[in-house]
Amino acid sequence: MRKRVWTVVVAGGAAVGALALKDENRRHKLKTQFNQLKEKCFSQDRHLIEQAGKPEEHSHHEDAKMVSEGSQFGVQYYNELKEEKEKAH
Repeated sequence: MRKRVWTVVVAGGAAVGALALKDENRRHKLKTQFNQLKEKCFSQDRHLIEQAGKPEEHSHHEDAKMVSEGSQFGVQYYNELKEEKEKAH
């Protein structure tokens, strides 16, 4: 019974998706909205990663205090991401 319900749900979702993407205007609108949402999410993550690597340059005194006490997690994470980015280019 459970398998049948999931099959119907997946088939219905595929049908709705196909109908939504059939019209070019709808497809363009959905693609634009998806890209805006994706950019909003990833730009926020990028900003947080930058803050993690340089706590002394921001107003987050808690982060700077952790680094001054010996915590290297944020700095190490930032450095690893920076190295990966440099290797990719």
